[in-house]
Amino acid sequence: MRLIDISVPLEAGIASDPPDMLPEIQYLDHRTTAPGMAAYMGTGLEAFPDGNYAAVERCTISTHNGTHVDAPWHYFPTSNHALKPAGEPAPRIDELPLEWFFQPAVKLDFRHFEVGYVAGPADLEVELKRIGHWLAPLEIVVVNTAAGRRYGEEDYIHRGSGVGRAGTLWLLEQGVRVVGTDAWSWDAPFSATRRRVAETSDVSLIWEGHRAGREIGYSQIEKLHNLEVLPADGFRIACFPVKVHRGSAGWTRAVAILPQGV
Repeated sequence: MRLIDISVPLEAGIASDPPDMLPEIQYLDHRTTAPGMAAYMGTGLEAFPDGNYAAVERCTISTHNGTHVDAPWHYFPTSNHALKPAGEPAPRIDELPLEWFFQPAVKLDFRHFEVGYVAGPADLEVELKRIGHWLAPLEIVVVNTAAGRRYGEEDYIHRGSGVGRAGTLWLLEQGVRVVGTDAWSWDAPFSATRRRVAETSDVSLIWEGHRAGREIGYSQIEKLHNLEVLPADGFRIACFPVKVHRGSAGWTRAVAILPQGV
C-alpha cells in the first residue's frame, strides 16, 4: 500500500484561520529546559550532555486549528431530528464510533467552482457520474476545492466553495457519515455567505451545511491537504480524531491509503 498525508501541519505565524483563532506555539529547546530539570534533580547543568535536556512545545490552540474532525455537537446541541421525532443529544468527539473514521473514500473535484459557490445535490450527482462512482454507506467523501493550494496564504479563509444544506443532507441520506474539505470550512467562506445574506436577507444561509447535522448527525474533516494528488476513488482514509473529553472536535493526522501502484 501507499500512504499519502492529507493533513496540514499545525503551524503558527501563517494565515491558517481568522486572526482571533490563530494557534500559538512556543518552542522550548534543549538548553532552555535544562536548568529547570537540573534544579529539580538537585544537580548542575554538567549532568546533562552539552547542557541539553528536552525539546518541548507549549501550544495555545483550539480543537478547530489544523486538520481536525468536527463532531455533531459542534453544529447544534441536538441531532438526528430527521431520524427520531424529538432528536437526541448531539454526540461529542469522544462519543463517535471509530468505524466512521477508517473507510473507503471518494474524492470530488470542485476546483472549477467559483469562490463562494454552494454545491447542491445536482452538483454532487454530476461529479459522481463523471467519475463513475456510486456511494456506499459509511464511505468518506472529500471535496477538493480551489482553497486547497492557498493554505497559509492571506486569502485562504476566503477561497474555495462549500456544500450547502441540501447537498450535505443528500450525502447523509446515502449513508455517508464523514465528509471532508481542503477549505477552511465545509460551508462556503463566511465572507461569501455574508454577501449572500445581505443580498437576500435569508439568514438560513448562515452555516447551512453544518446545520444539516441537526437533521442527521455526521462529522466533517476541515483543512485537508494534498487532495489533488488522490485518485477519484479506490482508496481508504484513516482520520481518527484525538479523544478530547466532551469536545466539539479533535485533531487528526488524516492519511489516504492507496493500493501499491495506484
